[in-house]
Amino acid sequence: MQNAKDTFYLALRNRLATLNPARTITLAEVARPGILVEEAESPTAQMPSDVFVLRWSGAGMNTQLPAWLESQTCEICYWTRGSDTNADMDRGRLMTEMDAELAAMLQPANSQKLSVSSAGQDLPMNTNVFWLDAIYSPVKHDGERLSRTTTVQVFSLQETLSNGGEER
Repeated sequence: MQNAKDTFYLALRNRLATLNPARTITLAEVARPGILVEEAESPTAQMPSDVFVLRWSGAGMNTQLPAWLESQTCEICYWTRGSDTNADMDRGRLMTEMDAELAAMLQPANSQKLSVSSAGQDLPMNTNVFWLDAIYSPVKHDGERLSRTTTVQVFSLQETLSNGGEER
């Protein structure tokens, strides 16, 4: 399932970079698109503002098919306090912008699965990763900020590797 998780993240990251190149985050002095996978980053006391944070949970496996169908739930969390230039009075507008960006990033609802290595070589695999429509939670009002968690069910077929083993 790791390849499916990596592929989903890369698809959203690349789509965000095209949709809104200004939505970035700087971590370890490197600017990159404003989306991150929580489990792959250093722990922080608070999720960063105005970026999308992916959290993985709820794995499943359907073994009744010729190729096993893996599924995992991705929670996409984001929040905003508004902008300094508008005295934080634009929180609703910024939340609406992020909602629209996320909806656009999730379309089309598939991407060719990649085998992602730590060396940075993303090799195409033989199947796709695909996902269902997002389920948007109500916006939460927490003091000065607005936040939302959106849930997406992500699927992929488990592939047989060239050495005869199964993908992990």
